[in-house]
Amino acid sequence: MQIPRDRVRFNVGGKTFETTSTTLANAGRDSMFGALLDDDWNIKSDGPEEYFIDRNPACFAVLLDLLRTGDLHIPLRIPEKQLYREASFYGLLDHVRAAKWGSFDGNRLALSGSVTGRAPGDGTAIRAGPDGGCCVAHGCMVHVYDWMLEQHPPINLNYQRINDVGYIDSENIVVSACERLGRGDGGMAVFNSSTGELRHKFQVTHDDQSKSFTAGALSFSSDYKIFASCKGRSNEYGIGVWDQVTGKQVDFFYESPGWSLGEADKLQWLQDSNCLMVATLFPKKDHCYISLLDFRDKNMAWCWSDYGIPHTLDEKRVLDAIAMEESSSICVVSQYYDLGFMDWRSNGGSVRWSSRSRLMKGRLQDEMCNPKLAMHGGQLFSSMNDSISVFCGPDWVLTSRLKRSYGGSICDFSIGGDRLFALHSEDNVFDVWQTPPGPIC
Repeated sequence: MQIPRDRVRFNVGGKTFETTSTTLANAGRDSMFGALLDDDWNIKSDGPEEYFIDRNPACFAVLLDLLRTGDLHIPLRIPEKQLYREASFYGLLDHVRAAKWGSFDGNRLALSGSVTGRAPGDGTAIRAGPDGGCCVAHGCMVHVYDWMLEQHPPINLNYQRINDVGYIDSENIVVSACERLGRGDGGMAVFNSSTGELRHKFQVTHDDQSKSFTAGALSFSSDYKIFASCKGRSNEYGIGVWDQVTGKQVDFFYESPGWSLGEADKLQWLQDSNCLMVATLFPKKDHCYISLLDFRDKNMAWCWSDYGIPHTLDEKRVLDAIAMEESSSICVVSQYYDLGFMDWRSNGGSVRWSSRSRLMKGRLQDEMCNPKLAMHGGQLFSSMNDSISVFCGPDWVLTSRLKRSYGGSICDFSIGGDRLFALHSEDNVFDVWQTPPGPIC
């Protein structure tokens, strides 16, 4: 008997399921089920009456129920990692994540797990991936984890020290590293996140010649550009720009006298302002330099430095900075764990230190890690010793604190894929924080 064309039948591992085009449409176009629907979200008329899929039927039943109801109920007999693998096969991993964890909220984050480090004591950076996984830089290695926190083959730079790392997309990771003197194989490269294989090396060209360079801080724009601070042995110090798709260098911003663009600690692309924030911070340099670069006319649209300001024992030095476009301001954090704010509409203005946004009492100790800043969903985050503080509201009031006693001070953290990843320095363990779902009404 022929079934109605608004229905479709699946034989999954020998068990039959029947559902409707409306249910399959909930999976979205990027899923396996979306490919079975026409432009009007109806079952394609030229398809078979029954599709055979050689996969686990118990997991299929859970995922089909998720598409029908929006709720995720995992029977005890089904290991969660098995369900995640099946969800990945069908293109439903985002649906499972959304059902299992609520919308990201820094004030409601709960520790969901920890992963022991592979190389104790030398973790330099952790970056959240777009698919809920992350990567961790350890010396000359990058360890990559998927959403299930299972490790992929590592990226190995053969004794080159890694300076920064970041995701282009879920399948491609950019790594910046120090040049190996005389070899010309420093700079940047793209690696496959699943296999660790080298895909492309980036070159810096000047006067139509390739130049050796060390790449530092990285940033990415929505129009597929890669920005990197570059320190060369010739006269190519500054910020290089490459096309993510072709790998070709498309621009270079040469540093001005007195500024250290080629040794920047942090880059941040500002989409609405069409500028790049570049920050060179203490203690890498004795003086801090923060600027907004406009690549359209090769102009430094805004800049600030504490150069010329006499530093006494009570003077606050800047250890990290982040741009906040909605308020046209730069937030900075000092070695005293104070948050300060600068209005970039006022060129060369002073820092307004906020007593209401102090992270903790006392001063940063030498053995502690420098605090880091991040923005996500209108909330401001800052690491401090072994915890992360969350600030909200127009006055950035401290609203909650994430603390984990195991692993020592936090040397870096990153937010993405509905998760916060925090990398600890002593045992090189990283923690995973997520927002639990709200109660079922």
